[in-house]
Amino acid sequence: MNPKDDKRSAQYSSPVCVHNPHLDDLKDDILYHFSLGTGTHDLPAMFGDVKFVCVGGSPWRMKSFVEYIAAELALEDPKSEYPNICAGTDRYAMYKVGPVLSVSHGMGIPSIAIMLHELIKLLHHAHCTDVTIIRIGTSGGIGLEPGTVVVTKQSVDATFLPKFEQVILGKTVVRNTDLDESLAEELLQCSKELNQFKTVIGNTMCTLDFYEGQARLDGAFCSYTEKNKQDYLMKAKEAEVCNIEMESSVFASMCKLSGLRAAVVCVTLLDRLKGDQLTSSHEVLRNYQQRPQILVGYYIKKQLKAKAGNH
Repeated sequence: MNPKDDKRSAQYSSPVCVHNPHLDDLKDDILYHFSLGTGTHDLPAMFGDVKFVCVGGSPWRMKSFVEYIAAELALEDPKSEYPNICAGTDRYAMYKVGPVLSVSHGMGIPSIAIMLHELIKLLHHAHCTDVTIIRIGTSGGIGLEPGTVVVTKQSVDATFLPKFEQVILGKTVVRNTDLDESLAEELLQCSKELNQFKTVIGNTMCTLDFYEGQARLDGAFCSYTEKNKQDYLMKAKEAEVCNIEMESSVFASMCKLSGLRAAVVCVTLLDRLKGDQLTSSHEVLRNYQQRPQILVGYYIKKQLKAKAGNH
């Protein structure tokens, strides 16, 4: 490759953006909740080759994902141990194999937002380019067969509007929740090629709570009737909401701000029109939870094959 080509490819590669002039004044940037930092770790050497980031709620699930992807990509001995890169903290877990980073984000908007601030800075400090980030998780479906995988078209709030609101310096800031449409279509196409389980594209409602915020009747408090619940969920269905979870809105807005190509892939564990509690066996739920992993694993493998074919 001559230097001109090199320059050209660098010009078209998209960096991970941070929008914070204060970061330039920091001698060291401490990523506190990851127990990593620019002064203590060589972030470009550790993470510079990352092209795919998968995030999900539980540390256990993200460890099983990295083991699965290692076997799928035949990158390392699938029996080898993957150390938790964030072992110095108990907040989040992080694993890496080849160009794939797997990170847990805990439960709910505040937890994933804190993780994403530090993850975006980490990718920026490591000079990563052309990064695709996918949230894999579980959700409650609306009118879908349990086990259906939903690729999010747009994340909406509990009033079905495509926005994420945050109070900054006492003022409400509204950010949009657009996700990458072409990435969603590519994932749907991958599911058709896999032909192992049903996958749909639809809106995802992101709530601040698991119980009342999702119209459940089985929390510690409930001031509405079964009919109220059904009416609300039918309104959600009319707004093309296919599933409900608790992280997609801030995930979509932060990825958009940083120029990350992003998608949300969640399996539905139950149909909320038919009930509130998870009654399926542990085995069935485990099988469902593997579906987003299988789909995203297939997508990553396909992308890497295509890249290898281009060189």
